[in-house]
Amino acid sequence: MTDEAIPDPDRVHERAEELLTDEIDAGSDDPEAQAYEILAESDERTDDRDVEIDDPENPDIEHRTSEDTVLPE
Repeated sequence: MTDEAIPDPDRVHERAEELLTDEIDAGSDDPEAQAYEILAESDERTDDRDVEIDDPENPDIEHRTSEDTVLPE
């Protein structure tokens, strides 16, 4: 995990208070640690996605404009 993927403690606390039903059902002795891991993984994926999108040579990213996706009226 990179330094950028370390979530803010306030976000972790808020996320721990709002765990989803399936996250609660999975069980955790430490909801704050569970929330930390959820946010860190999410932030890391977001950071990776931003890097991939900014790479014009990346064949896995399809660059389209709104004209390519919206039918004209």
